[in-house]
Amino acid sequence: MSEALILASGSAARAAVLKGAGVPFQVMRPALDEEAAKASLRKEGVPPPDQAMALAELKALSVSRKERGLVLGADQMLLCEGRAFDKPANRDAAREQLLALRGRSHELLTAAAVALEGAVIWRALTRPKLTMRAFSEDFLEDYLDAVGPAVCASVGAYQIEGRGVQLFSRIEGEWFSILGLPMLELLVFLRERGVVRP
Repeated sequence: MSEALILASGSAARAAVLKGAGVPFQVMRPALDEEAAKASLRKEGVPPPDQAMALAELKALSVSRKERGLVLGADQMLLCEGRAFDKPANRDAAREQLLALRGRSHELLTAAAVALEGAVIWRALTRPKLTMRAFSEDFLEDYLDAVGPAVCASVGAYQIEGRGVQLFSRIEGEWFSILGLPMLELLVFLRERGVVRP
């Protein structure tokens, strides 16, 4: 194996996806004010897919400027009928967001970028489409009780790998992209770089 991989993220879901796929890596959180960067991109009128990619690149570059090796940054945005959603701040915000998504389809814009020595050398963007069923408010309250604070850990306010799958009537796209990484595309790149065996 020729190069080390650093995951520039504190996301447990992304780390679990890499670990489950047998990819060797270490974690290093980026020194980035993500909310300020996002606000700046939105103020400039950058479209949501480009916002997601810019944030993935900024995370990768933040670590790559200080560390040797390949640095993977990722970001995810949720887009529903032209409205972009962020991670909810609390249970009330999660409830409001899930009610806004109920009975509708949305896209998860899943962006990833790899930097080496302070320059981005690889990028990928996937757009899985998910449709929420018209769940009852009683179901929603039960769901929020069961998931607890973890409901604020993802941009969609759902834990699709667990109880959150009950929120959906249809899912289209790569499963790993829904969890936060475009893994099939990433693995092609990592094989080319010798991080995993061809």
